[in-house]
Amino acid sequence: MPRIKQLLAEGQVVRVFAVGQLLSPKLIEIVGEHGEFDALWLDFEHVGISMKEIELATMATKAYGMDHFVRLPATDYASVMRPLEAGAGGLMISMVRSASGAEQAVRWAKFWPRGERGLNGGNRDGRFGLTPLPEYMAAANASTFLGIQIETAGALAGAAAIAAIPDVDLLFIGPSDLSQVLGVPGDFENSRCLEAIETIARTCAEANKPWGVFSRGPGYAERMRDLGCRLFVLASDIHTVHAGIRTAKERYELFFPGRRICVPARRSRLTAAAALAAAPPGPRRDSAASCRSWQVPRC
Repeated sequence: MPRIKQLLAEGQVVRVFAVGQLLSPKLIEIVGEHGEFDALWLDFEHVGISMKEIELATMATKAYGMDHFVRLPATDYASVMRPLEAGAGGLMISMVRSASGAEQAVRWAKFWPRGERGLNGGNRDGRFGLTPLPEYMAAANASTFLGIQIETAGALAGAAAIAAIPDVDLLFIGPSDLSQVLGVPGDFENSRCLEAIETIARTCAEANKPWGVFSRGPGYAERMRDLGCRLFVLASDIHTVHAGIRTAKERYELFFPGRRICVPARRSRLTAAAALAAAPPGPRRDSAASCRSWQVPRC
């Protein structure tokens, strides 16, 4: 399967689906059945997923030819090493505050001679001991993808130094935290945010280092692509579910008119039918048109 590092080396765009709150192997299989996503983002930073869940997720992802990585803060050595031994194809290191912090994360993720990762070939990434140790070390060092998020004041100031670190494969922009650190939380199109992104894009171009972003919409993604962005998180589990629910309600508009019936369970046992019966008199209420003719406050 094409790995993230291979796609980036070939100058191609990497399309990523992010999973966190709704992580399950079946969800990953559904994404895989739809096809065309190149990689899966597993969110360890904001979701308390276990090593077992990471193992199952990477197995499901590999079955559909997708690469995968875990997003996490490099709080200690074990936090970096264990997802790799569970089978993750790489790491996206969040909340980096300096080039020295990024360098430490790289050293924790790489074996000798680049780093100081502990050697145990008996895990999934070492084929449970079947891969000879020298071969295992060389393959892991060469194939493990490492991204560094630029989302803190320190990382923003030190982006050039971070981009120059060997074995950092990509700089990644988190628009939410970047907007926060720039004093305009949630205003992703604010000139401060766009100017900072343009600076990061120039820094990466000068260092011959690709960069990525969590897209805020089609227009935003196109703008980032024009700036040279190469890795895009284009969908996530939560956003996809919201979009699906909205689409279903739009598709069956007849059953979801503007009127809403509020039936607080704790205050009343009034049924929906009784609520309809208690509605203001008027035209027949069994038609779509009549449903829109009067309003009941939302719960």
